[in-house]
Amino acid sequence: MEIQVLVADDPMRARLFAQGRELRCCVGAAGAVVDKREGDCATPIGCWPVRGLYYREDRMERPASGLAATGIDPDLGWCDDPSDPSNYNRPITLPCVSRHERLWREDGLYDLLVDLGYNDAPAVPGRGSAIFIHVARPDYGPTAGCVALALRDLVDVVGMMQPGDAVRITRIYP
Repeated sequence: MEIQVLVADDPMRARLFAQGRELRCCVGAAGAVVDKREGDCATPIGCWPVRGLYYREDRMERPASGLAATGIDPDLGWCDDPSDPSNYNRPITLPCVSRHERLWREDGLYDLLVDLGYNDAPAVPGRGSAIFIHVARPDYGPTAGCVALALRDLVDVVGMMQPGDAVRITRIYP
């Protein structure tokens, strides 16, 4: 299955299409770009393979999905430090001296997330990291570059996903 994400001028009003469903989503504050860079708050345009699923075992049961699933614990992070090429854009165990993002969050945004295979084969330092589909803020505020959906919609989409699926992110022009 190929999931489509269409991004127009407002990153808070993007649309995700999966198996005939159209869902509201949001993307990076800088919109969708071809030339993604670390920290630019943009969502990368392209077709990205679905790599796997992460979820907070203390907040939810493993979602029904054909994807491999990993429980998020307080020691799980994601390296976003271009100066650490051996760990850049990979999950890591915390503590870690390199700059990173903690996946164990109190705000619920990472209670469920899908890892997209952006800049990981191989990872090129500085080209962007940690592009996920994750839970949206209640107001659908923009992300740092990820795609975000309401939790109930994300659970439904994850339930449709199988190994080999991909997410195509496209910028549409009005």
